[in-house]
Amino acid sequence: MRTILLGTALPVLLSSTAVFADEDTCDSNPHISCIVIHPDRSRDRLTTETGSSTYTFTNQALQDLPEGNFTPVNEALLRAPGVAQDSYGQLHIRGDHADLQYRINGIILPESITGFGQTLDTHFADRMELLTGALPAQYGYHTAGIIDITTKTGSLGNGGNTSLMGGSNNTLEGNQTLYGSSGQANLFFTGTYGQNDRGIESPTSAASPLHDHTVQDKEFGYASYAFNPDTTLSFMAGNATNRFEIPNNPNQSQNFVLSGVSVFPSSSLDERQYEHNTYGIAALQGNINNNTSYQLAVFTRDSTVLFKPDVSGDLIFNGIASRDYRESVNSGLQNDFSWHANRDNTVRFGWTASYEQATSNANSLVFPADASGTQLPGAGTPFAIADNAYQIARLAGFYLQDEWSPLDKLTLNYGARLDYYSAYVSETALSPRIGMIYELTPETKLHAGYARYFTPPPTELIAPVTIAQFANSTGQLPTSTSSPVVPEKDNYFDAGITQKIAPGLSFGMDAYYKQAHDLLDEGQFGQALIFAPFNYEKGWVRGIELTTDYNHGPVTAYANFALSTAMGKQVVSGQYNFEQDELDYIHSNAVHLDHDQLITGSAGIEYLLRGIKYSMDIFYGSGLRDGFANTDHLPFYAQVNAGVAHQFDLGPSGGVLDTKLSIINLFDRVYEIRDGSGIGVFAPQFGPRRGIYLEIGKSFSW
Repeated sequence: MRTILLGTALPVLLSSTAVFADEDTCDSNPHISCIVIHPDRSRDRLTTETGSSTYTFTNQALQDLPEGNFTPVNEALLRAPGVAQDSYGQLHIRGDHADLQYRINGIILPESITGFGQTLDTHFADRMELLTGALPAQYGYHTAGIIDITTKTGSLGNGGNTSLMGGSNNTLEGNQTLYGSSGQANLFFTGTYGQNDRGIESPTSAASPLHDHTVQDKEFGYASYAFNPDTTLSFMAGNATNRFEIPNNPNQSQNFVLSGVSVFPSSSLDERQYEHNTYGIAALQGNINNNTSYQLAVFTRDSTVLFKPDVSGDLIFNGIASRDYRESVNSGLQNDFSWHANRDNTVRFGWTASYEQATSNANSLVFPADASGTQLPGAGTPFAIADNAYQIARLAGFYLQDEWSPLDKLTLNYGARLDYYSAYVSETALSPRIGMIYELTPETKLHAGYARYFTPPPTELIAPVTIAQFANSTGQLPTSTSSPVVPEKDNYFDAGITQKIAPGLSFGMDAYYKQAHDLLDEGQFGQALIFAPFNYEKGWVRGIELTTDYNHGPVTAYANFALSTAMGKQVVSGQYNFEQDELDYIHSNAVHLDHDQLITGSAGIEYLLRGIKYSMDIFYGSGLRDGFANTDHLPFYAQVNAGVAHQFDLGPSGGVLDTKLSIINLFDRVYEIRDGSGIGVFAPQFGPRRGIYLEIGKSFSW
């Protein structure tokens, strides 16, 4: 997309009457001086996708989801190939646990403690791309999936939109969006506030979860100023505040004795979690002599999580009540350059650096116990343990790559990146990359690539435990071995084909294989909804993806099918989270990772008939792993969603009213995402029951 600056006086950039419009407006007004601003062209020059796989959500595609722009980012991504859902909004792409990198307008946004899938708001997304596979050298660190969101801007015009959504589980959400431009300045803002009674996946199959209320707000703002047609300064800032009740599982057995309390129903537990994430980005973007593009950016992110236990209840049921507080402040810079050396070569290079301060405070109450962790008779009075940690993490990387077209139909991208990580351990890695695209025919394209990946552990999730403090208490850890979490190193291979079968109809197939050393995984090993990372000594992931889409006339449809297997062997860090028999088994046997799902898929169709858009989609899977050492898996599941959207014309003065009726889990199928067993799984979680929602929206201008 190009942004056009219009003005009625020269020089145009100094005109007080200049406004932003589209290129057609410029072309249709030959007597108006037009200057084209090129921020998107600059950004496109800075990035390359050669050899990788890309899945794009347009603004219209996001609006057409059953819940429209009220759909959280993580739920929207379930419609992409090879994306498996997990509890608490977690996503697994191509057999990896999380390992996602979020970018806004191409700029890295450091991951938050709880993941940005539920922090970012689709209301500000003009386009969202998911990149997977053997990525070019400019993409480092978290590489299972790159989610790059291109923001909306004031180029939409001068106006805004007000929308409301309400329905099942006492859901009520509202959004206000404003945008506009004046001269060279461009502004966009969106804010969403909502609450419902199904904030976190329920541990039971009940249609109305118990103690599961949530209140959430999300804000995002964008501002830019064009100094000239090729130089733009932009600022972006966002915030998300999420407050959760932790849902209860009734009729659980009391396992410990608390003095003065004889009966405590598990349905009366009152655990809560509070999350706050703020971020900011400033970027200078431009072109030099039409051959060189650059983007100089700085970013910062502050992420906090507070888990508040039900002191009496947690002691009685778990033998430990911990008030956990985590905070991570991460700031850094990202510089990217692109030089069009000649007709056949485009050289790209750049660097990133970040400085993170991670704080972990855990204040626990536990009972006295014997050497096995069994509560001592008559020891019903708890005592306190404070376990606090603070860590600095430094991360730096440099990349250099060349996109070369030796033949008209062949494009190669080769290069390497050098990365340095220092926190609980220090490591440096050189990672070569190569990818290619070959246009076999105008309708057939082949791609292949190899990437060496270096993935640092998520410092914000690491909370070192002083094992000795918990000895002879009911908070005693399963084992006493504790090795530091280290970066993962991978050899990644990817190859695929895309085929245009007929007008509007295309097909794609992709195969991949990852050989991992110090494979990173994560698990929930306590009541707090915070995941803890650990390493397997080695692992491997392999799979194949099939995708097809159709877009012709009033019909739009897509279908994705993926097979994947993810294995690991021998736990080599965070061993204190595991029982000894489980450690022994994993030492001698390769096991499925807890997020491994053999079959994952999604499909959807939209049909426009007489001004009414009907839509339906489905996502399905063969079930995540469960049982001792992940030796079993949950049953197959499928969730069908449907929507009907229509615009009502309110007349010349009223404008247009947008409406949408959505049904989530149309057939009210009961299915379990987790059953409380398996590696790093703390409690059962069920998918959503049927929900009916009505959305109305009204745009306005000035």
